[in-house]
Amino acid sequence: VLAGLYNPGDGHIDPYSLTMALAAGARKYGAQLNYPVQVTNLNSQSDGTWEVETPLGIIRAKRIVNTAGFWAREIGKMIGLQHPLIPVHHQYVVTSTIPEVKALKTELPVIRDLEGSYYLRQERDGLLFGPYESEEKMKLQDSWVTNGVPPGFGKELFESDLDRIMEHVEAAMEMVPVLKNADIVNTIAGPITYSPDILPMVGPHQGVRNYWVAVGFGYGIIHAGGIGKYLSDWILEGEPPFDLIELDPNRYGKWTTTEYTAAKARESYGFNNIVGYPKEERFAGRPTERTSGLYDLLKSKCSMGFHAGWEQPHWFYKPGDETGYKPSFRRTNWFDPVGREYKQVMEKVGVIDLSPFGKFKVKGTDSVKLLDHLFANVVPKVGSTNISHMLTPRGKVYAELTVSQLYPGEFMLVTGSGSELHDLRWIEEGVTKGGYKVEIENMTDEMGVLGVAGPYARQILQKLTSEDLSDGSFKFLQSRHLKISDIAVTAIRISYTGELGWELYHRKEDSVALYSAIMEAGQKEGIDNFGTYALNALRLEKGFRAWGAEMNCDTNPLEAGLEYFVKLNKPADFTGKQALKQIKEKGLKRRLVYLTVQTDNVDPEGNESVWHNGKVIGNTTSGSFSYSAQQSLAFAYVPTELSKVGQKLEVELLGKNYPATVIQEPLVLTEPMRMRLQRKGESPKL
Repeated sequence: VLAGLYNPGDGHIDPYSLTMALAAGARKYGAQLNYPVQVTNLNSQSDGTWEVETPLGIIRAKRIVNTAGFWAREIGKMIGLQHPLIPVHHQYVVTSTIPEVKALKTELPVIRDLEGSYYLRQERDGLLFGPYESEEKMKLQDSWVTNGVPPGFGKELFESDLDRIMEHVEAAMEMVPVLKNADIVNTIAGPITYSPDILPMVGPHQGVRNYWVAVGFGYGIIHAGGIGKYLSDWILEGEPPFDLIELDPNRYGKWTTTEYTAAKARESYGFNNIVGYPKEERFAGRPTERTSGLYDLLKSKCSMGFHAGWEQPHWFYKPGDETGYKPSFRRTNWFDPVGREYKQVMEKVGVIDLSPFGKFKVKGTDSVKLLDHLFANVVPKVGSTNISHMLTPRGKVYAELTVSQLYPGEFMLVTGSGSELHDLRWIEEGVTKGGYKVEIENMTDEMGVLGVAGPYARQILQKLTSEDLSDGSFKFLQSRHLKISDIAVTAIRISYTGELGWELYHRKEDSVALYSAIMEAGQKEGIDNFGTYALNALRLEKGFRAWGAEMNCDTNPLEAGLEYFVKLNKPADFTGKQALKQIKEKGLKRRLVYLTVQTDNVDPEGNESVWHNGKVIGNTTSGSFSYSAQQSLAFAYVPTELSKVGQKLEVELLGKNYPATVIQEPLVLTEPMRMRLQRKGESPKL
């Protein structure tokens, strides 16, 4: 054994006894339990309540929670939802009494052998072990997906198949030699419900009022207590008690087909015990039907990443590059190409496909009132754009969006790819609760987005439009409709790179023509592509925060350094305003700081420990190599008293502590800031 980890609190429990104990506790506190009762239909009422039909009559409920295990899909279908779940055959083997096990004074710890891909524990005086077979050997119960769970299936089991798991049995015998002489008395094969990424789906579902799920638990009973508490807190408080965005049921959408679910479940089951790398990509089931207009044009020129069903370029190939996906804990084949793309944007001009953004149109008589209530920032004027945050009642950051008022009372809201339905659900809930008269349209799949950024961005786009793009005429954070090469676009002067740039929103079918026209027009200026890895390095140097990293439902906007976007003095009583006033009054316990880290061939990614005086005092939230400073950069949360500029800290990467220093942000000034200083006659530092 090269490395082991011992958890003294580990153990096992009988699921049946635990369930009965929880049921007894629930009854004690007034819960009404009816079983066995089949649900035959679900009817949503206009007031958001539900009628649950059963053979024994109708149950009326304020909300329903689907916790139906491998029947979860059937329940979803009753209301027109296709939950991406699939049953996997999981087998485990039980032996008869083994003298050496019987002789033990204390129970064996549960063993997980990642290389042998099995778990093993003591079962009375024998052993029990269960493997996770490879993608090729594992078995799905596909027929349940197409035809439903057979009526009456309950405690039944599948037929076992020892041959399928033989190599794991042999690996277990090698690690635990007493198994070699043991008799197998039982081989159990039963269904485990898998979601495509192995993680469960927990929380309220977008598109259906008061319908909640807790489904897809590949590890079953172990999550029961935690999920019960998490869901009940959320239902009672109106917001999640902590951030579990990875389990958001709305991470999936119409693009998660049955074929995709099956391919992914195979891969996830087979990868149960593999080593996970930073920036990990998994390729089964890709591409989905959700590709941008540029996918076919770009797919052979770059390394694509997967974002909420979309394929998006991470970095682009040039002759001489080592191409493909080469995962590593250290800098790998993308490191120099990303530096090249960084330079491209800083010195010339780059084009990036941003089509995966979530994009919503909001209009109607109450649209201004709605957004004023949902967002902590002011509502932008017609022709303007701003960055706005939706906060929870407790003052945490539920979402970050860019908001543009395109016409009086008509807005375009843009969010990150992974947050599309997560944010849409929150907005829809706000509309229902407040009774606002608005229409919301999700434009995500119909609309393409191109980002053009760098010193020559204006020069190139100006060749293609009669609209005046000069700084005086088209200011930073303005938006307008115009034609570029005769293609209708909504242009916003904004760029996550922090350089001079525009985001061009257009019909997806126009993407290729628009991209080609811009590339053609920029030949003289040396235009080229860039991907999301370079974008991340650029935004970090500018000190831009990212939702899901620097801010989420575990952070408030003040500790995240977002005061500029939060208008506590605006008249509207926006969600979270009162909580935020109290947080401000009490003072902050921690702050987001900006660090340089002296590393060697490794860069922070986020969620690494930050040390001070031999103690862990915080964690990084994201990081990257800075190609301008030629060293690592990171954002991190640390106690307020350790947040001053110049403070020395350490960041732990791959088991080693590297020296870090809190620096003044940003490392590189944004283009609008540099222009402002230039106009004042000061020379801006790049």
